[in-house]
Amino acid sequence: MPEIEIHAHQEGQESNPLILPVSLTISILAVLVAAATLMGHRAHTEELLLQGHATDQWNFYQAKNIRMHEMQVMVDELAVLTNQNQEKAELLREKYQKEVERYESDKEQISEKAKELEKERDVLRKRADRFDAGEGILEIALVICSVTLLTNKKLFWYAGVLIGAIGVVASLAGFLVH
Repeated sequence: MPEIEIHAHQEGQESNPLILPVSLTISILAVLVAAATLMGHRAHTEELLLQGHATDQWNFYQAKNIRMHEMQVMVDELAVLTNQNQEKAELLREKYQKEVERYESDKEQISEKAKELEKERDVLRKRADRFDAGEGILEIALVICSVTLLTNKKLFWYAGVLIGAIGVVASLAGFLVH
């Protein structure tokens, strides 16, 4: 049987030496885009969860504040109203005054916790912004590298690799935000 030789290219076409390295670069950039996207989504999800927790804390704070004002009204009413049993009225006033003080103390703790959650949320927002910026830059690098295959010009490949390196640095900056 005669051997048949198969050629990778047809007559008149020359092989493009950039196809393999550019395709490999595009594949790597695509993986990096996926990683930056994943990290950005996770950071945004954590940010939203913390915002929910902070909102819950502020709602709790407001509930304590309302209860404190109700107790203050009771203290004030007992102080100005004439009572048949002054001793019992004074005991009730002291009881409600202690409740007012307790609610005031609780409010401070709740407020601090809510502020702490908001600070954590802000850090996660900054982190997510860095991942999002890295993702966008990496996507631009991917497109520029793709142009290399259309134009056969190495300049686009080099530019894509350089922009991709900037995108990686931007994405890594997300891990440095504290």
